Amino acid sequence: MSQRKMLQFTTGALFLLLPWFGQLVIGEISEDFSQCLHFFYNKTPPNGISAAGYQPICQRYKNQYHFASLYHRQHRTPLYSAYILSPAEGKRPKAIWKYEPQLAFSRASPEMKPFHIPVDQNVIESQAVLQDYSNSTFTRGHLNPSMHQKTKEDRQATFTLTNIVPQRAGSNSGPWNRLENEVLKNFKTFCNGLMYVITGAMPYKSGPHQINNRVSVPEYMWSAYCCPSYNASLPESVRPFFPTYAAVGRNDRNSGEEIVPVNVKENASVRGYDVRRMSLETLEGILAQRLAMPISLFHGQCQ
Repeated sequence: MSQRKMLQFTTGALFLLLPWFGQLVIGEISEDFSQCLHFFYNKTPPNGISAAGYQPICQRYKNQYHFASLYHRQHRTPLYSAYILSPAEGKRPKAIWKYEPQLAFSRASPEMKPFHIPVDQNVIESQAVLQDYSNSTFTRGHLNPSMHQKTKEDRQATFTLTNIVPQRAGSNSGPWNRLENEVLKNFKTFCNGLMYVITGAMPYKSGPHQINNRVSVPEYMWSAYCCPSYNASLPESVRPFFPTYAAVGRNDRNSGEEIVPVNVKENASVRGYDVRRMSLETLEGILAQRLAMPISLFHGQCQ
């Protein structure tokens, strides 16, 4: 697809994808993911997403890259985080929340840093900060979850607000958490090689919903994985889940049911935060409609 065609969006798409003003900065924050392409299948980031308004981030901590995120400065949330799944070792680390210095200062350190009090005004203007979540009814929802990362440093690196979206507690600790565990189980049981995962957020069709008039709230969460090398003798019930698998979860229990139906038998405390499992092609079709972009998450559909 030509660059010209990729930029021909509908008015609704432009409303969702408002560009930020200014130039892309240098360092780990750049115009592409060239420093961390290994987190994507075939070293190829999702195709079909305009660069307008989005900032690629190679998430760097303790002098290592741990995953990649596509961040929107104006929305102050990532569209997605991409990572290689590796089962966690040890207990969940203490949550020391971090920010991305280069979003605030182009010549700053390329490594994520813990928040300091008081928070620099340039940091506040460039990205989400802890105060945005402290007086809200939302949890800090990981796109790359700590449980999907192996080492202590890998897991600590997930606690950056550039990997976080406002997520309802009923989703975060309910059906979405069950999905994360299900993906982990599929990897351990049936995946023989690397599993590439991309998890993201889907905005409201009606326009931006925000917390603190700053941070965009997603109507849905979505996730997909690619496991190109898997057990040859998969049970019949598991074959639809390989080499790719996808899901969409509700982050608003009052949303319509055209994307994710509500399970009326679900426990009342999490009812309405349901997750719908689906094929990769179905997810890409939903994203294409909602974002008005012909998105391809895995190069060659993970074949």
